[in-house]
Amino acid sequence: MTYTVDERFRVAIVGGGIGGLFCALCIHYHCKQFPLDIHVYEQASEYKEIGAGVGLGINAARIIHQVGLGDELNSFAGYRQGIWITFRKYYDGEEIFTVPVNDAGKVRQASCARTDVLDLLRSAVEKRGAATLHTKKACTRVEDTANGVRIHFADGTTSHANVVIGCDGIHSAVRNQFIADAPRYSGQYAYRAVIPIASLPKPWPFETYSVLWAAKHKHLLIFPISRNTQLNIVAFVTASEEAVADVKESWTSVCDREEVERDYAGFEDTVQRIIGLMPERPSKWRLNHRDPLERWHNLGGKVILLGDAAHAMLPHLGAGAGQSIEDGWVLGRSVAEHLQQARGMETLEQCAQLYQDVRKPRAQKTQRTSRAAGDTYEMQTEDMIDKSFEECVPMMAERTRERMKWVWEEDLDEAYDKTRKESTTNGSNQG
Repeated sequence: MTYTVDERFRVAIVGGGIGGLFCALCIHYHCKQFPLDIHVYEQASEYKEIGAGVGLGINAARIIHQVGLGDELNSFAGYRQGIWITFRKYYDGEEIFTVPVNDAGKVRQASCARTDVLDLLRSAVEKRGAATLHTKKACTRVEDTANGVRIHFADGTTSHANVVIGCDGIHSAVRNQFIADAPRYSGQYAYRAVIPIASLPKPWPFETYSVLWAAKHKHLLIFPISRNTQLNIVAFVTASEEAVADVKESWTSVCDREEVERDYAGFEDTVQRIIGLMPERPSKWRLNHRDPLERWHNLGGKVILLGDAAHAMLPHLGAGAGQSIEDGWVLGRSVAEHLQQARGMETLEQCAQLYQDVRKPRAQKTQRTSRAAGDTYEMQTEDMIDKSFEECVPMMAERTRERMKWVWEEDLDEAYDKTRKESTTNGSNQG
């Protein structure tokens, strides 16, 4: 399919979260020379993140710098004093091991409030004229047409585009039209809250605010966000499915703080004081697992999935948002080559397949590793579950030290160029 200089290529992005807005920015960034018409459809009444903190690893931060937003990202990120996480024993805070991170450079990891990241991306989209932003547009289904896709919304309206990108999260309506959502309980639930760092006990007993207290069947993680003015708290518990029968897979689900206090009785005093500072009704949500998707695009490449819609993952690596940012960057490059009608990229099917070929192996490895990390932190792996806490501690340390390197150190453009070269040589980038 070829495009003339006066024919606008229309992109519809369903979902206005971090993944959707960054996707719009990346397509705009890579395709500036082409007449584009990008629309983002958000089901809520405003562009607003639900949730608390988000950790962006060095790969995601590097891409944000590449699109010219790095300084603003750094301006509101938390800093960890050169420590990714210090792991501590639950009953006395004694150090198990500490994972260092270089956070002194301009391009560095960023622990942020989700609202700050979303506001940055929304503002950039508006200032650059990268996309038209719509609200109160809940996608109900997509329909194949001769020259694109028609999107149907809950309010009875429709829109048409050459390509639809489903960035509508774990409960994706776009994905669910092609494959039924099949969440399975992961064996864990979690509490979330944000508290002011100024309210923490003084003196603070650790050299960083990035701390994980580990125990058998549960662990509690904190890290700083919002220029180290706020502390993000995520507390995980392994439990039977019966125990979470009434708990939703949603950040809007809440509970009484007394539940957190009961679950973490026996943890050291610093943890007790942190829990005491949580809101009376903290967030509590069920963590579900989803099998990896084999196919990220449908209708001949005219419908493409991105972020949680394509590869929902458990939160134990703090990599979900970063993976959606990597998706957006790669898809932007692939769409640009399609619009150029580069060899082997003449069709949307080839464009979508290259994006999938670059991203799927890494994203699905992150899915698997996130689950393994959670089992390790909870000491629930097959070879740890019957061991004592003290026997599990060195095993957890050994497995965690090396786990993050490949998450942080991937050269995304190198991976793209390598896969692109292979697909051209082999003629394999077909669905």
